[in-house]
Amino acid sequence: MLALIGVSVFFVLAAFALFSVRLLFVKNGEFRGTCAGNSPFLRKNDVACGICGRKPGEPCGKEE
Repeated sequence: MLALIGVSVFFVLAAFALFSVRLLFVKNGEFRGTCAGNSPFLRKNDVACGICGRKPGEPCGKEE
């Protein structure tokens, strides 16, 4: 049972590491498509993004 938990933890940590490769190795790396304007479900309802306040069709309001 302990081995199963260890293997499970290993795979979860490996998944997080692989997801963050872009953030670690690409200059100014970021996850793509996280804005609400990129979601077809939110786009058809004209919902604003919860992070940057952008509505579909507008440029992103989060400037860094």
